[in-house]
Amino acid sequence: MSNTGCGVVGSALGWGPRGRRFEPGHPDLYFMFNHAPKNYRCPLCAIRDGIEGDFPYSKQADIFFKDEFITAIIASHWWPTNKGHVLIFPNEHVENIYDISDELLSRVHSFAKKVAIAMKELYRCGGITVRQNNEQPGDQDVWHFHLHVFPRYTGDSIDQTSGLRQLSEPEKRVPYSEKLKRYFS
Repeated sequence: MSNTGCGVVGSALGWGPRGRRFEPGHPDLYFMFNHAPKNYRCPLCAIRDGIEGDFPYSKQADIFFKDEFITAIIASHWWPTNKGHVLIFPNEHVENIYDISDELLSRVHSFAKKVAIAMKELYRCGGITVRQNNEQPGDQDVWHFHLHVFPRYTGDSIDQTSGLRQLSEPEKRVPYSEKLKRYFS
């Protein structure tokens, strides 16, 4: 069972200590796989709901696609050589890959394929990297499932520049969002 608010209830099948299997809805699943702090203010739920300000960093102008299931935005934080990367997330608040339904996961990944094709055409990039992080050791820092789609260029060294990720100016994101919005309209 999932929650459409910003408090996630575990929903995946899981394995506990000593190989003990947890069924969907078992309360221990929440503590095993969910790490959002109590009263977490989800930035992706906020942008989905039209909330702007200092929090979240993303703006309504960053949204280039939204339907009843998923939202796609230009990411607010950029790597120096991979500007205009995209986040795709389910509108339903699910924290990570352990919680997302197969149907929503399929919708997110199907749209990621379309974004990759659009980026190849519009950004003239040489390749694409798709990345999804889970839990703190997996570099998850927003407690709402989301998929990154990065434009890649020869010699861009994205893996060596992750420490150089910076908040981008909202006005610098607009051209990327507008290009993708036109592409998907």
